[in-house]
Amino acid sequence: MEGPKNVMIFPAGTEIAFEIFHALKDSKFVNLYGGTSVEDHSEFVYERLIRGIPYITDENFLAAFNRALLEHEIEYVYPAHDAICMYMSEHRDKIKAQVICSNFDTVDICRSKEKTYQFFQGADFVPKTYRSEKDVRNYPVFIKPKTGEGSRGARLVQNERELQFFIQKNPDVVICEYLPGEEYTVDCFTDGNRNLKVVKLRNRLRTRAGISVRSSSLPQDPVITDIANQINDKLEFRGAWFFQMKKDLHGTYKLLEISPRIPGTMGLSRNAGINFPLLTLFVFWGMDVKIIDNAYQITVDRAFYSAYRMDFDYQHIYVDFDDTLIVRGNINIVLISFLYQALNKKKEIYLLSRHRADIRRSLEKHRIHAALFKEIIILKEHEEKKDFIKYSDAIFIDDSFAERYAVSKSRNIPVFDVDMVESLIDWRR
Repeated sequence: MEGPKNVMIFPAGTEIAFEIFHALKDSKFVNLYGGTSVEDHSEFVYERLIRGIPYITDENFLAAFNRALLEHEIEYVYPAHDAICMYMSEHRDKIKAQVICSNFDTVDICRSKEKTYQFFQGADFVPKTYRSEKDVRNYPVFIKPKTGEGSRGARLVQNERELQFFIQKNPDVVICEYLPGEEYTVDCFTDGNRNLKVVKLRNRLRTRAGISVRSSSLPQDPVITDIANQINDKLEFRGAWFFQMKKDLHGTYKLLEISPRIPGTMGLSRNAGINFPLLTLFVFWGMDVKIIDNAYQITVDRAFYSAYRMDFDYQHIYVDFDDTLIVRGNINIVLISFLYQALNKKKEIYLLSRHRADIRRSLEKHRIHAALFKEIIILKEHEEKKDFIKYSDAIFIDDSFAERYAVSKSRNIPVFDVDMVESLIDWRR
């Protein structure tokens, strides 16, 4: 493909936006921009931040937004909030960039829990709902806004008096059976031919403001896979999407909601090898995609940063140079931090590269000491990196999907793209 594309994340300061940001910030395919209507944490994250964009409720939003797109030559807009997905899917023909979002009909159904339950009426995974408080015979029940995201406005109701009280305050709710079991999120990916390529199950061990802040990947469940296929068959997704499930009194999975966007905790899958935001861009660019899914179990816990724990150990690190250790002419500070951390832990580092210039001069130019590496291996034209990896207790870091794919298949070791290196950082001090 041609050079990097200008991509704007909007709004840039949501948790969804930060996951998209971390997934794309080191990609050589993307020049990343943020767009914001308010002063928020995006100011500390984006080198290219477009400020002062009106709210979508402002009558001048579309004109101002399009001016910003044209001024900065933005080619693609990544919506990072449910309401923004809804607006942009509805007005995509008026927006002067391609919107990275599924079609309006899909977004509209997913935006409303009432429409979602009606659309899938009759499916075993749809929870029981009640038309009015008069139809409720057994308590407790759960109420939630018909339109909304996460757990905002949802509450457990213990009796008829409480239910009447809350419905008087807000009648625009869904009354749903109480689901006392565990809650799960299922990260999914659908390619440009509507083929469901990924179904990744994870738990929701701790949540804050409706966002899962502690989550672990789980083994695949055939029941979940079947539900994902049923949803994918009826709704038209492009790229990443997710749905949430909860178990009822009998341990049966029941649907909470579906969303055709990136969830804020999808970084769990990204750091196992599946970069959903980047893969979604590839789908919109008309590219065929393949999936690498490292087989390790992984847990994320989020506070003001993300920390990852993996169930494997390694002693040897093979790392690429161009577009990996050096990105756009600068040292990759996350990767170099990891390499020095690895050095402190007595691990052995090998530079494995196709670099055509004098590698030692290139290292010296960037003030990287050659002694950091146990060995520097420069490949000849027809040699393959997989043939130079000697150890089974090793990991491989490279920006090239083709190289990672070959090493993953032939050497059966974990492989990491540049955006995944954060999962290797040990924040403990």
